[in-house]
Amino acid sequence: MAINRLANALRTLGVLTGSLAANTAFAGWGELNMTRGVTPISQQQYDLHMIVFWICVAIGVVVFGAIVYSVINHRRSQGAEAAQFHENTTVEVLWTVVPIVILVAVAVPATSTLLSLEDTSDADMTVQITGYQWKWKYDYLGEDLSFFSNLSQESRDGIKADPYAVENYLLDVDKPLVLPIKKKVRFVMTSADVIHAWWVPDLGVKQDTIPGFINDSWAYIEEPGVYRGQCAELCGKDHGFMPIVVIAKAEPEYNQWVADQKAAAVAAAASADREWTRQELMAKGEEVYNSACASCHQANGQGIPGVFPGMVGSAITTGPVEDHIDIVVNGKPGTAMQAFGEQLTAAEVAAVVTYERNAWGIDTGDVVQPTAIAANK
Repeated sequence: MAINRLANALRTLGVLTGSLAANTAFAGWGELNMTRGVTPISQQQYDLHMIVFWICVAIGVVVFGAIVYSVINHRRSQGAEAAQFHENTTVEVLWTVVPIVILVAVAVPATSTLLSLEDTSDADMTVQITGYQWKWKYDYLGEDLSFFSNLSQESRDGIKADPYAVENYLLDVDKPLVLPIKKKVRFVMTSADVIHAWWVPDLGVKQDTIPGFINDSWAYIEEPGVYRGQCAELCGKDHGFMPIVVIAKAEPEYNQWVADQKAAAVAAAASADREWTRQELMAKGEEVYNSACASCHQANGQGIPGVFPGMVGSAITTGPVEDHIDIVVNGKPGTAMQAFGEQLTAAEVAAVVTYERNAWGIDTGDVVQPTAIAANK
């Protein structure tokens, strides 16, 4: 490929000019470099990056080499006199032609990469990605499958415990995005609240998610594996707590995963029709609270004074249960309180309301069943 040949030539130039040595000598520095990734577009971006890098290295070597040579051999103490280049045709041609050659050397592969990056046609499947404060929602269009992806409980626990004891601290989620390998996947991206950015370096995808707009990108993952990323837009106080995890599977494994998810969704829907025990609701409610509510109201229910209200002793958790259900399901306009009716199942809403009305010393004795939630969703 022309890009690779040019990159190799520039690497060779770097070696010949005594610049930064061959890649093997800098193996440990590889972690500082841009990742090559596991998709054709990420590898194309990497090649473009290296072309520009080696061009900069070559320019730096020539310019600083000329400066050092001049300082050593043409300083005043050597009796040197400044040369005059005014109206020198050769010099004027050189400083016009050389920059043009450099610009063309960069523009050709850059244009090719941009065109490839924007080509979302002929996709095998489409996933809609929606940013929320502070989580991601994934909708597999045409598959009747969707779910929210939150920061993992292990990372949440590590925030106030020992972060170093948590593997993949702040880089793990409760439900990763699962994709098949060897398939072109189109991503359509938007946001439900503020601007976020979905960024997974190994896939070569970094795209803003903007309320009211649809952006798109794509990936063709060549190798099974786990690929991590993060929101790349400063989207609020918990911006650092909305990681991205993509698991790429072979197609048979991916198809089995889809079947399992649909079966779980059917089971979750069926659970809304049965009566839950108080113990079940409290256990499920604590799980839901920690993943959906604790980032604002804190795990101890105290909230953040002046920013987010506490649960302990509030009119919501001790007042009419209908008002409590309503604010969880529909949110509170004009505040950061989101409408969780779309994000949580009826059983999850019933559980978290029950938990909030009977935790942290609050003891209303209220037990809310999933069937009571259905009418409010």
